[in-house]
Amino acid sequence: MSTKHIPTVLVVDDDDNILQVIEARLLASGLNPLLADSAETALEILADHSVDCIVSDVKMPGMGGYGLLNEVLNNWPHIPIIMLTAHGTIPDAVDSIQSGAADYLTKPFEGKELVRRIRAIMEQEAKPEPEPVAKQPASPKGIWGGKAPAMARFMELLERVSKATVSVLLLGESGTGKELAAKYLHDNSPLAAGPFVVVDCGSTQPTLLESELFGHAKGAFTHAVKDKTGLIEAADSGTLFLDEIGNISPEMQTRLLRFLQEGTIRRVGETRERQVQCRVVAATNANLVEKVAQGEFREDLYYRLKVVALTIPPLRERMEDLPELATRFVATLGKEQGVNNATITEGAMDKLLHHQWPGNIRELKHTLQGALVFCADGTITADDLQIDPVPMDSPAATGNSLSLEDNERETIRRALEKTGGVKKEAADILGISRRAIHYKIKKYDLNG
Repeated sequence: MSTKHIPTVLVVDDDDNILQVIEARLLASGLNPLLADSAETALEILADHSVDCIVSDVKMPGMGGYGLLNEVLNNWPHIPIIMLTAHGTIPDAVDSIQSGAADYLTKPFEGKELVRRIRAIMEQEAKPEPEPVAKQPASPKGIWGGKAPAMARFMELLERVSKATVSVLLLGESGTGKELAAKYLHDNSPLAAGPFVVVDCGSTQPTLLESELFGHAKGAFTHAVKDKTGLIEAADSGTLFLDEIGNISPEMQTRLLRFLQEGTIRRVGETRERQVQCRVVAATNANLVEKVAQGEFREDLYYRLKVVALTIPPLRERMEDLPELATRFVATLGKEQGVNNATITEGAMDKLLHHQWPGNIRELKHTLQGALVFCADGTITADDLQIDPVPMDSPAATGNSLSLEDNERETIRRALEKTGGVKKEAADILGISRRAIHYKIKKYDLNG
């Protein structure tokens, strides 16, 4: 016996009272509401939940209703969106329809009329469920496994986000495999047929990065002897991976923001604008929230890059995966070094499992690569493993993480602890709405 599908409606408004009123009306009408107090929060919810319809206010801080509308049209075009506009702003309503919204309502409105519009639009937009795809995406090469709960959850989200083309911010410690995760996002996205272009913002000199990213015209500066296509332009119709994004200069932050907002670039020394459409995946092991607070990183750029944020767990938090990782590394590295059928003794595996791996997957790979040089007869023993002691100030030793999500989770936990679990007071301390803290508490499983 099939269960009747209950439509899910995502409601987006920065007015908490309006959210509560609409939530009550939708529940009374047999609909399942999801609530967001900003367009940015709505995009996080869309990445994690299946939604049948969106109801969004037009005027909101941040990217606002029009920004959300554009992201939905580009990445979830099957989801109809109803825009809410203030009384007397009919031109805004007309603009939203012309931009691709399914319908609009002016405030104040009757709850029954909103429900009627939602149901009418969903019946009109209803489409049959797509046929299941037999072939499942392979796990990203180099970060196999997923037995550990933390990694299983990450890979589930990675696969889900890969189907869209929104900007993604990959967070995690050095050596966790952010470039491999970015390649997986590209290979399993609608843009897979396009190029995958990697830019190492950390190793490229600031004076050269502008030319590398945007290109230049002949004669634009000394030694510019011919026109050069920039890496952004080279990524057109594909994916641009910006590694170590936290290292770019304020000037480059401004230029990159303009590209993300308008989808156009201008080569150094040129006045002509060039249209470029590509997905941007950025990565960093820096604490961008802290950089924003210190004025070192633009807040508007941060939110443009972080439409969806995914944190790769460090190896010490997924030790259940280490035996499989080690076995696979030994097999592939052994063939490269002419050591076929290489194996790891129980003692060597035990030594691997008792190390905290501050260098994460990269450190594990290099450790096994060196062990294959020293081992006899293709058998790696504990004595063949050259493992350095963990520095006392490293995250692996202290248990401290610099990832965005870990810092946010810890901040919310401390606020709840300080207020004795009173969510409203914790929200006031943090300067966020009550609805937002409820969402974050659920996201980080802080109810216990």
